[in-house]
Amino acid sequence: MANYESWSVVESRIVSGVTFAVARMSFGRRMELMRRVREMARRMEFLEAGPEPGDKMDAALLQAEIDRLYLTWGLRGVSGLQLDGAEATPETLAEAGPEDLFREALAAVRAETGLSGAERKN
Repeated sequence: MANYESWSVVESRIVSGVTFAVARMSFGRRMELMRRVREMARRMEFLEAGPEPGDKMDAALLQAEIDRLYLTWGLRGVSGLQLDGAEATPETLAEAGPEDLFREALAAVRAETGLSGAERKN
């Protein structure tokens, strides 16, 4: 009998003892992610092409929202890190955690999706 774990553990390279539980990609999870990101990505691409400085700022804000969505979608847990005295969660890591750890966890999630930078934009 085969056993499949729907998540993998990634050790932080930034903070010793911190690990991230990252959801593995499946057909259903890929569809869910694409549905959640689709409209934001389209709007971001439109704004990036706009001539106004405010458009670029709005596009950057949408990119940050997409990054947060990816993290909370794909990060199942955080171990070895307390934020303000409580065990860190994906949500609290995004909200109040160190940005370098957020970026590292986001990179782990994005690596699991198997999408290139251009594919993630679409």
